[in-house]
Amino acid sequence: MNRKIDVEALCAEKGLRITEQRRVIAKVLSEAEDHPDVEALHARASEIDSGISIATVYRTVRLFEDAGILERHDFGDGRARYEAAAEEHHDHLIDVETGKVVEFVDEELEELQRRIAERLGYKLVDHRMELYGVSRERDR
Repeated sequence: MNRKIDVEALCAEKGLRITEQRRVIAKVLSEAEDHPDVEALHARASEIDSGISIATVYRTVRLFEDAGILERHDFGDGRARYEAAAEEHHDHLIDVETGKVVEFVDEELEELQRRIAERLGYKLVDHRMELYGVSRERDR
């Protein structure tokens, strides 16, 4: 999946005041093709504005998360990792050897989850799925 989300536009929609440093962090998040942690966000933001502190990145990430602009993930590597909140649902497959995160959508899987919830007497309102694996290419 290759989806670009304009984090700065989401900030405007949510009525957040956007400072120059928040704008830089929003730009870095919008351009991220991975699920960076705070340290990676700080390194990327510092390339644009060397005056951005790690504390500013932490505060901004928390603000964006509280506003529903960012989603936090724990992919089992001990680091909180982030992505812009997507309008479309997707799941994740995490390579436990490399840390690579693959986003995917599978309608058959989505339907199965809805049927399971229904069979158990529930209407599914949300879910998060993370699969963990190793590449079969490296397995050979």
